[in-house]
Parts: sequence; C-alpha cells; structure tokens
Amino acid sequence: MSRRTSVDLPGFAHANPIPAASRIGPFLASGVLTGRDPVTRELPPGLTEQCANVFGHVRALLAAAGGSTDDILKMTFWLADLRDREALNREWTAMFPEGANRPARQAVAAVLDGGSLVQCDLLAVLGDPGGS
Repeated sequence: MSRRTSVDLPGFAHANPIPAASRIGPFLASGVLTGRDPVTRELPPGLTEQCANVFGHVRALLAAAGGSTDDILKMTFWLADLRDREALNREWTAMFPEGANRPARQAVAAVLDGGSLVQCDLLAVLGDPGGS
C-alpha cells in the first residue's frame, strides 16, 4: 500500500492525468491551481475573477484534504503581469488577515497559456490521518 494519497477536487480537474494534490502523512502538495470557474469550468477574462477562483480552489482543496487554510506553509503564484498584484493582494489579505500569521509567498512572472492570468501551487502541513 502506498503512503501517497491523491486528493481530487470537485469542480476542478487537470487536462493531464494528475490529481489536484498529493498527500504523504501530514504533507500536502498541490498541483497548479488555476482561475477556472468551478461551475462553468470557463476561465474569466479578468485577474480579479481569476484570483477569486484560485483562492476558492485553495479553500476547497484544503477542506477536501481534511485541513484548512491555517495549514498552508507556502504558496507560489505565477502571474502573467508580475506588477499587477492588487487582486492577488486583496484575496491574500482576506484569506490571511493577520500579518504575523501568514504563510510564505512567492510571486513570479510567467507566460501562461489559454488566457490564464494567475496560477498557484501550495505546500501545507496537515494533521496526520493515521493519528501520529
């Protein structure tokens, strides 16, 4: 039996055969989370809507894995326009309002395809499902 468990996310799927995240013990690592709408699966044209969807996927992923956003250790964001961080920072401070209790964050410029303006991945440390 494998120690690794795939975590799927309702309303979110990759085009390739990979899960939304993978877990070994207390460690959860996501794949890329995009700004696609979880209902329509369409990519909104604006960064504000895409950021809102990304952060919604983050919340849903942590809940599906049995955790919460308090378990996030680090998030990495890829932005089509690195200088345009207003929407990202708005969602960031809404999810993590306490400056002394935020995960590490990295934002990098990227050439993203299909109209994507923002993508992220995360590393979280959850309670071990085995109880240890």
